[in-house]
Amino acid sequence: MFVHRRRGWEIKESAATPEWAYLNRRQLALGLAAGSIIAFAGRALGGDEADPSAGLYPAANNDRYVLDRPLTDEEITARYNNFYEFGSHKEIWERAQELKVRPWSVLVDGLVEAEQTIAIDDLFAKIRFEERLYRHRCVEAWSMTVPWTGFPLADLVALAKPLASAKYVVFQTFMDPDIAPGQRQSWYPWPYTEVVTIAEATNELAFLVTGAYGKPMAKQFGAPLRLHLPWKYGFKSIKSIVRVTFAEERPKTYWETLVPDEYGFWANVNPEVSHPRWSQATERFLATGERLPTQLYNGYGEFVASLYTGLKNEPLFM
Repeated sequence: MFVHRRRGWEIKESAATPEWAYLNRRQLALGLAAGSIIAFAGRALGGDEADPSAGLYPAANNDRYVLDRPLTDEEITARYNNFYEFGSHKEIWERAQELKVRPWSVLVDGLVEAEQTIAIDDLFAKIRFEERLYRHRCVEAWSMTVPWTGFPLADLVALAKPLASAKYVVFQTFMDPDIAPGQRQSWYPWPYTEVVTIAEATNELAFLVTGAYGKPMAKQFGAPLRLHLPWKYGFKSIKSIVRVTFAEERPKTYWETLVPDEYGFWANVNPEVSHPRWSQATERFLATGERLPTQLYNGYGEFVASLYTGLKNEPLFM
């Protein structure tokens, strides 16, 4: 007899949001955005600038990745963002509209067969988009669920053709203090930099995001290209990427440099390891305001726990 053991992040089909309801909500949002009565909301959702990649959306949903809670409404996620380049408060969406996402290119360098600079739309033409419903857990103990569109980070690794000596993938965001007032604050170690291991980068969950909610990504989400690592705290998911470097040595990340006793390299979600200033045992789910129990690896342990065997001397969870 076949017995199905439900994974930690899975729910019964009867409890999932029906596809018709999700699609109808998307169509309603798109229809409302056409009306002048919500012009303000349209700007918040990043809909006031033509994007040459718009025809690539919506992408087919990959039903391997399901949720244990409802999607967070776009009107919430579009106005509640961390993007320190534009300020240290949550309401930075308006400032972030200054970000110019075309022209945009990504430099791929370091320990690769050949350094290359790829225009963002040329990169998009080389890969196939899909939509994934992912949970997002911030180190600040709030969470959301988002229908991201993009492609596996492993695809970019394959495109880069790293050398065998490459052990880490280093990401760097843009640097432009003229449009990003946070970058004028010299006490921050700009530009924002994040690092993952090659094994993490090629794990199936690691996702390069290009869009959300069935359309190109709003600027405050990190357009035109951001990382999402759903088993790690959100600060590892770097926004507005302009450079990807393959390295043998592990450099310090932005937050490791700034506050090393609070933000470690690994940053895997663990309810039993508190931040120095607050507990991580629960999280505030933005969609409902409820406090929910935090799950180890944000509920994705079946996919990623094996990445961290033999690393008992490393502070894996903060």
